[in-house]
Amino acid sequence: MSIKLEVFTSKTCPHCPSAVTVAQKVKEQLGDELDFQHLDVDENIDKVRQYQLMSVPTIVIDGKIAFIGAPSEEELLQSIKKRQLLNSQ
Repeated sequence: MSIKLEVFTSKTCPHCPSAVTVAQKVKEQLGDELDFQHLDVDENIDKVRQYQLMSVPTIVIDGKIAFIGAPSEEELLQSIKKRQLLNSQ
């Protein structure tokens, strides 16, 4: 079962590129275990409303807000691995 990772950003956000870079690095490590989507908030209003997002970057893991702001690669990897453990139980 793959983990769904959604990274919400905006073109005007100065911190958003680092969140995307971190997510891409984690995707490279996990491969098919991770379903990674990069979503611009202006183009995905329905999802923004669904998650009630208030700022960017925001990272959602399996439908739950995991980070507001850009985490480190290690922080994101730990959150994903924690979710994998919860899903396997």
